Amino acid sequence: MTGEAPETPETLTTAADGRTALRMVRRLAHPPEKVWRALTEPGHLAHWFPSDVEMELRPGGKVRFAFRHGEMPDLDGEVTEVDPPRVLAYTWGGDLLRWEVEPAASGSVLTLTHTFADRPGAASFASGWDTCIAGIDPALDGRPTPPPGDINAKHERFVAVFGLDQGTVEALEAGVPAADGEEGWRVRFERQLTQPAATVWRTLLGKVVAPEVGGTVPSGFATGEFGHGPVSEVRAPVLLAYAWDQDGRYGGTVRWELTEGTGHGARLILTHTGSAEFAGRRSAALDAWHDHVEDLARRLAEMPR
Repeated sequence: MTGEAPETPETLTTAADGRTALRMVRRLAHPPEKVWRALTEPGHLAHWFPSDVEMELRPGGKVRFAFRHGEMPDLDGEVTEVDPPRVLAYTWGGDLLRWEVEPAASGSVLTLTHTFADRPGAASFASGWDTCIAGIDPALDGRPTPPPGDINAKHERFVAVFGLDQGTVEALEAGVPAADGEEGWRVRFERQLTQPAATVWRTLLGKVVAPEVGGTVPSGFATGEFGHGPVSEVRAPVLLAYAWDQDGRYGGTVRWELTEGTGHGARLILTHTGSAEFAGRRSAALDAWHDHVEDLARRLAEMPR
């Protein structure tokens, strides 16, 4: 069968095991036999894959991934499927990478399906694989690997394509009070950013040097849609929390957390809780924080990585 690249070259779905499946399809200028060499031979992999690879090319064979510059700890894997020159699959730590190669009129169509647990990290994975796969044709031609371009802009494009900028509204578990002992609701955003936590923190602080418990909340951590009291908790550069109010009445809490993320950036987890009394404010909180977080992400993406 002759493979044709679909109109949507990247998709994000839920796999059968409940994890996330990133599917990327790219047209290459070389026939499947040559692409297979790029996928399996260490000398070719070294030109485009993000690590050095040692692979026993058989089902159950061991795979070893060694990162050249210490970007992350070395990983082990296992080959799960081999069908030269059509299919190669192996584990990548806890993830699964499955490569499919189909002949096309002027070369091949390469499909990567990357299955993983960390859905908010999908844009980092997609921007990384997009950059890596772009090096396969030049490597097979004996040409230099092309520069990655604006990797931050690429990351943000994938965030939008996959809808990873959207927050959620959740009911708090029974017995978890939001305000005044009532059970309530929570707006939550988990957003991968393109800069490390220290840079994100400085950007949010603005002209404030060091926020303190009992002090004023820096404007970068607040939205004009909701009044707020003083800082209730702070641990630079990873945590800041405070209470919000409605007409002088306690409404709930806002909590900013910066945790370890994928790629080179921090993972933002922003939660805004409210009591049942203020259930009508859920949509306003969702919209206000979406715009606030996206403005932050845009400013960070404009900074060099």
